[in-house]
Amino acid sequence: MGSVIFLLDTNILSEAIKPQPNANVMARLAEFRENCATASVVWHELYFGLARMPPSKKQKMIAEYLDQLRTSRLPVLDYDARAAEWHAEERARLAKQGVPLPFADGQIAAIAKVNGVKLATRNADDFAHLKGLEIANWFDA
Repeated sequence: MGSVIFLLDTNILSEAIKPQPNANVMARLAEFRENCATASVVWHELYFGLARMPPSKKQKMIAEYLDQLRTSRLPVLDYDARAAEWHAEERARLAKQGVPLPFADGQIAAIAKVNGVKLATRNADDFAHLKGLEIANWFDA
C-alpha cells in the first residue's frame, strides 16, 4: 500500500457498483488505488445503507462489494480526538456565520484534514466553507 493521498467519500465508493459508473471516477480509482483510504464515518454510511435494504439481488451484490473492499485492505481512518477537536472548532466557526454543517460531513472532513489528505467527493460544495480542507471532485473531467 502506498502513502495515502485521498480520503474517499461515500459517493466515490458507491460509484463503483452503479450500473453505469462515472468514467472519471473509475479512472481515478484505478490510478490512485494504492493511495486511497476512507473514513470510519463513510464505512458506517455504507453499512447502514446495506443494513436497511431488504434481502435482494442488489443487497447481495452490495454486501459482496463491501466484503471485497474490506479484504482489499482499504485503510479506514478513524474519527479520533484530533479530528473531533478540528471538527468542533470548524462547526462553531460556521455556526457563528449561520452556515449549517451536516454532522457526518464534518466528521469526514475532519478525518481528511487532520490526516493531511484530500477529500475525494462529488459534493465539493458541501465542504467548501471548511478552512484548509483540500477537495478533489473526481466526477469532473
